[in-house]
Order: sequence, then C-alpha cells, then structure tokens
Amino acid sequence: MVKETVEIQIAGGMEVRPVAMLVQLASRFDSSIYIENGSKSFNAKSIMGMMTLGLNSGETITVSAQGPDEEKALETLVEYLTGKNN
Repeated sequence: MVKETVEIQIAGGMEVRPVAMLVQLASRFDSSIYIENGSKSFNAKSIMGMMTLGLNSGETITVSAQGPDEEKALETLVEYLTGKNN
C-alpha cells in the first residue's frame, strides 16, 4: 500500500465535474484507491462516496492505493488533485 497526503488545488474545489473526473481517473486502475479526510474514508471509484466527502480547494486529504498498479494510481490522482495535470 502507498499513501500520500496532499492539499487539493483544483480551482473551484471538488464540485460535480472535478469529482466525476477524479472517479474516472481512479477507475482506470485495478488497485483499490481511497480518499481520506479526517475520520471519513471513501472509495475513489465511487461517485456517491466522493460527493459525500464535500471536499474543497485548500483542504488536506490522504490518498491511498493498494494493488498491482498502486504506484501509478497514486501518482495520477495526486497530480490531478494538486492541479499538475488540469
């Protein structure tokens, strides 16, 4: 398992479109991917779970991945969340 704590840097925060894009990116990987915010943790491949988190730009979250492509999954999601591939 790999983990990284990041600050969300998506302009406008994690509204419907950015969350949908995050779920699409996560769904490309075979690994299990979770987003943690405080005591809440949701499957990054679940649109409903991700919307429930109600994340905003500037919040700090932890992204974790476990599976055969965990390194690439973590790298891809961290790049997206930090605005490096938007």
